[in-house]
Amino acid sequence: MNVHILADSASDLPIEYFQENSITFLPLSVELNGKQLEDQREIKPKQIYEEMRQGTIVKTSQITPSLFKDVFTELAKKGTPSLYVAFSSELSGTYQTAMMMRNEVLEEYPDFQLSIIDSKCASLGCGLAVKYAAELSKSGKSLEEIENAVKTYCQKVEHIFTVDNLEYLARGGRISKASAFVGGLLNIKPLLHVEDGKLIPLEKIRGRKKVFKRIIEIMKERGLNLQNQTIAISHGDDEESANEIKALIQEEFQPKDIYINYVGAVIGAHSGPGTLAIFFLNDEL
Repeated sequence: MNVHILADSASDLPIEYFQENSITFLPLSVELNGKQLEDQREIKPKQIYEEMRQGTIVKTSQITPSLFKDVFTELAKKGTPSLYVAFSSELSGTYQTAMMMRNEVLEEYPDFQLSIIDSKCASLGCGLAVKYAAELSKSGKSLEEIENAVKTYCQKVEHIFTVDNLEYLARGGRISKASAFVGGLLNIKPLLHVEDGKLIPLEKIRGRKKVFKRIIEIMKERGLNLQNQTIAISHGDDEESANEIKALIQEEFQPKDIYINYVGAVIGAHSGPGTLAIFFLNDEL
Protein backbone atom coordinates (compact mmCIF):
# COMPACT_ATOMS: atom_id res chain seq x y z
CA MET A 1 0.00 0.00 0.00
CA ASN A 2 1.12 3.53 -0.82
CA VAL A 3 -0.58 4.82 2.34
CA HIS A 4 -1.01 2.72 5.49
CA ILE A 5 -4.65 2.36 6.58
CA LEU A 6 -5.87 2.06 10.17
CA ALA A 7 -9.39 1.30 11.38
CA ASP A 8 -11.10 0.38 14.62
CA SER A 9 -13.24 -2.59 15.53
CA ALA A 10 -16.46 -0.52 15.30
CA SER A 11 -16.08 -0.81 11.50
CA ASP A 12 -17.35 -4.39 12.00
CA LEU A 13 -15.00 -5.88 9.43
CA PRO A 14 -13.67 -9.33 10.39
CA ILE A 15 -10.18 -9.32 11.87
CA GLU A 16 -9.08 -11.57 8.99
CA TYR A 17 -9.78 -8.70 6.57
CA PHE A 18 -7.31 -6.50 8.46
CA GLN A 19 -4.66 -9.21 8.38
CA GLU A 20 -5.13 -10.03 4.70
CA ASN A 21 -4.93 -6.37 3.67
CA SER A 22 -2.18 -5.22 6.08
CA ILE A 23 -4.52 -2.75 7.81
CA THR A 24 -3.85 -1.85 11.44
CA PHE A 25 -6.65 -3.09 13.70
CA LEU A 26 -7.54 -0.91 16.71
CA PRO A 27 -9.92 -2.63 19.15
CA LEU A 28 -12.51 -0.94 21.31
CA SER A 29 -13.37 -2.97 24.43
CA VAL A 30 -16.33 -4.49 26.21
CA GLU A 31 -16.68 -5.10 29.92
CA LEU A 32 -18.24 -8.46 30.64
CA ASN A 33 -18.62 -9.94 34.12
CA GLY A 34 -15.97 -7.57 35.46
CA LYS A 35 -13.43 -8.31 32.72
CA GLN A 36 -12.24 -5.84 30.07
CA LEU A 37 -12.05 -7.65 26.72
CA GLU A 38 -10.80 -6.37 23.36
CA ASP A 39 -13.43 -6.53 20.62
CA GLN A 40 -12.73 -9.39 18.15
CA ARG A 41 -9.34 -10.23 19.68
CA GLU A 42 -10.56 -11.47 23.06
CA ILE A 43 -14.29 -11.82 22.50
CA LYS A 44 -16.45 -12.53 19.47
CA PRO A 45 -19.85 -10.92 18.78
CA LYS A 46 -21.77 -14.19 19.17
CA GLN A 47 -20.56 -14.51 22.77
CA ILE A 48 -21.85 -11.02 23.56
CA TYR A 49 -25.29 -11.76 22.13
CA GLU A 50 -25.55 -15.03 24.04
CA GLU A 51 -24.68 -13.19 27.27
CA MET A 52 -27.20 -10.42 26.54
CA ARG A 53 -29.98 -12.94 25.93
CA GLN A 54 -29.30 -14.26 29.43
CA GLY A 55 -29.68 -10.77 30.89
CA THR A 56 -25.99 -9.88 31.31
CA ILE A 57 -25.30 -6.13 31.26
CA VAL A 58 -22.46 -5.35 28.85
CA LYS A 59 -20.55 -2.07 28.99
CA THR A 60 -18.21 -0.67 26.35
CA SER A 61 -15.13 1.54 26.32
CA GLN A 62 -13.18 3.39 23.67
CA ILE A 63 -9.62 2.73 22.54
CA THR A 64 -7.05 3.69 25.17
CA PRO A 65 -4.77 6.69 24.65
CA SER A 66 -1.71 4.48 25.24
CA LEU A 67 -2.66 2.12 22.40
CA PHE A 68 -3.11 5.01 20.00
CA LYS A 69 0.21 6.53 21.05
CA ASP A 70 2.09 3.24 20.66
CA VAL A 71 0.63 2.55 17.20
CA PHE A 72 1.12 6.11 15.93
CA THR A 73 4.70 6.26 17.27
CA GLU A 74 5.61 3.01 15.53
CA LEU A 75 4.29 4.32 12.21
CA ALA A 76 6.01 7.67 12.74
CA LYS A 77 9.36 5.93 13.26
CA LYS A 78 8.88 4.14 9.93
CA GLY A 79 7.87 7.41 8.25
CA THR A 80 4.84 5.75 6.65
CA PRO A 81 2.06 8.15 5.49
CA SER A 82 -1.03 6.87 7.32
CA LEU A 83 -4.81 7.32 7.38
CA TYR A 84 -7.13 6.29 10.22
CA VAL A 85 -10.85 5.97 9.41
CA ALA A 86 -12.47 6.42 12.84
CA PHE A 87 -15.83 5.44 14.32
CA SER A 88 -18.32 8.36 14.49
CA SER A 89 -17.35 10.99 17.08
CA GLU A 90 -21.05 11.32 17.96
CA LEU A 91 -21.17 7.72 19.19
CA SER A 92 -17.76 7.35 20.86
CA GLY A 93 -14.88 9.42 22.22
CA THR A 94 -12.45 7.33 20.15
CA TYR A 95 -11.93 9.97 17.44
CA GLN A 96 -11.17 12.73 19.97
CA THR A 97 -8.66 10.50 21.79
CA ALA A 98 -6.97 9.62 18.49
CA MET A 99 -6.61 13.31 17.61
CA MET A 100 -5.12 14.07 21.02
CA MET A 101 -2.55 11.28 20.68
CA ARG A 102 -1.77 12.30 17.09
CA ASN A 103 -0.86 15.78 18.31
CA GLU A 104 1.39 14.34 21.01
CA VAL A 105 3.23 12.11 18.53
CA LEU A 106 3.63 14.98 16.05
CA GLU A 107 5.49 16.99 18.71
CA GLU A 108 8.19 14.32 18.63
CA TYR A 109 7.89 13.43 14.92
CA PRO A 110 6.78 16.66 13.20
CA ASP A 111 7.26 15.23 9.69
CA PHE A 112 4.92 12.27 10.28
CA GLN A 113 1.97 12.35 7.87
CA LEU A 114 -1.10 11.05 9.72
CA SER A 115 -4.65 11.95 8.74
CA ILE A 116 -7.61 10.98 10.94
CA ILE A 117 -11.10 11.01 9.49
CA ASP A 118 -14.21 11.27 11.65
CA SER A 119 -16.27 8.96 9.46
CA LYS A 120 -19.60 9.92 11.13
CA CYS A 121 -20.37 6.28 10.29
CA ALA A 122 -20.85 3.09 12.31
CA SER A 123 -20.63 -0.67 11.77
CA LEU A 124 -20.29 -1.64 8.11
CA GLY A 125 -21.08 1.95 7.09
CA CYS A 126 -17.61 2.68 8.43
CA GLY A 127 -16.40 -0.70 7.15
CA LEU A 128 -17.29 0.18 3.55
CA ALA A 129 -15.32 3.42 3.90
CA VAL A 130 -12.32 1.45 5.19
CA LYS A 131 -12.54 -0.92 2.22
CA TYR A 132 -12.69 2.07 -0.12
CA ALA A 133 -9.61 3.63 1.53
CA ALA A 134 -7.70 0.36 1.13
CA GLU A 135 -8.61 0.13 -2.56
CA LEU A 136 -7.43 3.71 -3.17
CA SER A 137 -4.17 3.06 -1.34
CA LYS A 138 -3.50 -0.08 -3.38
CA SER A 139 -4.11 1.93 -6.56
CA GLY A 140 -1.28 4.31 -5.57
CA LYS A 141 -3.25 7.38 -4.52
CA SER A 142 -1.58 9.93 -2.24
CA LEU A 143 -2.58 10.52 1.39
CA GLU A 144 -4.34 13.78 0.49
CA GLU A 145 -6.23 12.14 -2.39
CA ILE A 146 -7.37 9.24 -0.21
CA GLU A 147 -8.38 11.50 2.66
CA ASN A 148 -10.52 13.72 0.41
CA ALA A 149 -12.11 10.76 -1.39
CA VAL A 150 -12.94 8.87 1.83
CA LYS A 151 -14.45 11.98 3.46
CA THR A 152 -16.72 12.34 0.42
CA TYR A 153 -17.57 8.62 0.55
CA CYS A 154 -18.53 8.81 4.24
CA GLN A 155 -20.92 11.69 3.55
CA LYS A 156 -22.79 9.50 1.05
CA VAL A 157 -23.21 6.36 3.18
CA GLU A 158 -26.77 5.61 4.30
CA HIS A 159 -27.37 3.57 7.48
CA ILE A 160 -30.84 2.04 7.84
CA PHE A 161 -31.36 -0.31 10.73
CA THR A 162 -33.84 -1.91 13.06
CA VAL A 163 -33.61 -3.67 16.40
CA ASP A 164 -35.50 -6.68 17.67
CA ASN A 165 -35.80 -5.50 21.26
CA LEU A 166 -36.13 -1.85 22.24
CA GLU A 167 -34.86 -2.56 25.75
CA TYR A 168 -31.19 -2.26 24.76
CA LEU A 169 -31.62 1.15 23.13
CA ALA A 170 -33.51 2.26 26.26
CA ARG A 171 -30.59 1.20 28.47
CA GLY A 172 -28.29 3.39 26.40
CA GLY A 173 -30.67 6.34 26.68
CA ARG A 174 -31.54 6.32 22.96
CA ILE A 175 -35.27 5.92 23.70
CA SER A 176 -37.34 6.15 26.87
CA LYS A 177 -37.94 3.04 28.99
CA ALA A 178 -41.70 3.61 28.66
CA SER A 179 -41.42 3.58 24.86
CA ALA A 180 -39.44 0.36 25.04
CA PHE A 181 -42.08 -1.29 27.24
CA VAL A 182 -45.01 -0.24 25.06
CA GLY A 183 -43.10 -1.11 21.88
CA GLY A 184 -42.40 -4.59 23.19
CA LEU A 185 -46.06 -5.17 23.98
CA LEU A 186 -47.23 -3.99 20.57
CA ASN A 187 -44.48 -5.73 18.55
CA ILE A 188 -43.31 -2.32 17.34
CA LYS A 189 -40.00 -2.33 15.48
CA PRO A 190 -38.22 1.00 15.14
CA LEU A 191 -36.42 2.03 11.99
CA LEU A 192 -33.42 4.26 12.67
CA HIS A 193 -30.69 5.88 10.64
CA VAL A 194 -27.48 7.84 11.19
CA GLU A 195 -27.53 11.55 10.46
CA ASP A 196 -24.33 13.59 10.83
CA GLY A 197 -22.93 10.75 12.90
CA LYS A 198 -25.87 10.63 15.33
CA LEU A 199 -28.43 7.89 15.84
CA ILE A 200 -31.85 9.22 14.76
CA PRO A 201 -35.22 7.38 14.92
CA LEU A 202 -37.05 7.38 11.59
CA GLU A 203 -40.29 5.44 11.98
CA LYS A 204 -42.05 2.89 14.15
CA ILE A 205 -43.45 -0.10 12.30
CA ARG A 206 -45.52 -2.98 13.62
CA GLY A 207 -44.09 -6.36 12.69
CA ARG A 208 -40.76 -7.44 11.23
CA LYS A 209 -42.07 -8.30 7.74
CA LYS A 210 -43.36 -4.75 7.32
CA VAL A 211 -39.99 -3.44 8.47
CA PHE A 212 -38.25 -5.39 5.69
CA LYS A 213 -40.67 -4.03 3.12
CA ARG A 214 -40.09 -0.48 4.36
CA ILE A 215 -36.30 -0.89 4.25
CA ILE A 216 -36.56 -1.76 0.55
CA GLU A 217 -38.77 1.29 -0.03
CA ILE A 218 -36.25 3.57 1.72
CA MET A 219 -33.43 2.11 -0.37
CA LYS A 220 -35.44 2.99 -3.50
CA GLU A 221 -36.00 6.52 -2.19
CA ARG A 222 -32.43 7.21 -1.05
CA GLY A 223 -30.13 4.96 -3.06
CA LEU A 224 -28.59 5.84 -6.40
CA ASN A 225 -27.38 3.26 -8.93
CA LEU A 226 -27.68 0.48 -6.38
CA GLN A 227 -27.01 -2.06 -9.13
CA ASN A 228 -23.41 -0.80 -9.34
CA GLN A 229 -22.76 -0.83 -5.60
CA THR A 230 -21.55 -3.17 -2.90
CA ILE A 231 -24.34 -3.14 -0.33
CA ALA A 232 -23.48 -4.21 3.21
CA ILE A 233 -25.68 -5.93 5.80
CA SER A 234 -24.73 -6.40 9.43
CA HIS A 235 -26.72 -8.41 11.95
CA GLY A 236 -26.87 -9.09 15.67
CA ASP A 237 -26.57 -12.89 15.56
CA ASP A 238 -29.50 -13.26 13.16
CA GLU A 239 -28.17 -14.71 9.93
CA GLU A 240 -31.64 -15.85 8.91
CA SER A 241 -32.97 -12.28 8.78
CA ALA A 242 -29.77 -11.05 7.12
CA ASN A 243 -30.19 -13.63 4.36
CA GLU A 244 -33.88 -12.81 4.06
CA ILE A 245 -33.22 -9.09 3.49
CA LYS A 246 -30.31 -10.01 1.21
CA ALA A 247 -32.70 -11.99 -1.02
CA LEU A 248 -35.13 -9.04 -1.15
CA ILE A 249 -32.31 -6.61 -2.04
CA GLN A 250 -30.96 -9.00 -4.67
CA GLU A 251 -34.37 -9.38 -6.27
CA GLU A 252 -35.14 -5.65 -6.25
CA PHE A 253 -31.77 -4.08 -7.15
CA GLN A 254 -29.32 -6.77 -8.42
CA PRO A 255 -26.33 -4.98 -6.80
CA LYS A 256 -22.74 -5.69 -7.78
CA ASP A 257 -22.17 -7.41 -4.44
CA ILE A 258 -23.79 -7.88 -1.03
CA TYR A 259 -21.46 -8.16 1.96
CA ILE A 260 -22.74 -9.63 5.25
CA ASN A 261 -21.08 -9.69 8.68
CA TYR A 262 -21.94 -9.50 12.37
CA VAL A 263 -22.67 -6.26 14.18
CA GLY A 264 -19.58 -6.32 16.37
CA ALA A 265 -19.49 -6.67 20.15
CA VAL A 266 -19.12 -2.93 20.88
CA ILE A 267 -22.04 -1.67 18.78
CA GLY A 268 -24.04 -4.83 19.47
CA ALA A 269 -23.79 -4.20 23.22
CA HIS A 270 -26.01 -1.13 22.65
CA SER A 271 -28.31 -2.41 19.89
CA GLY A 272 -28.80 -5.99 21.10
CA PRO A 273 -29.46 -9.38 19.51
CA GLY A 274 -31.60 -9.30 16.37
CA THR A 275 -30.25 -5.96 15.13
CA LEU A 276 -30.30 -5.66 11.35
CA ALA A 277 -28.54 -2.85 9.47
CA ILE A 278 -28.26 -2.01 5.76
CA PHE A 279 -25.60 0.27 4.23
CA PHE A 280 -25.51 1.79 0.76
CA LEU A 281 -24.58 4.99 -1.09
CA ASN A 282 -27.05 7.77 -1.85
CA ASP A 283 -24.99 9.41 -4.60
CA GLU A 284 -22.27 8.85 -7.19
CA LEU A 285 -18.66 9.04 -6.00
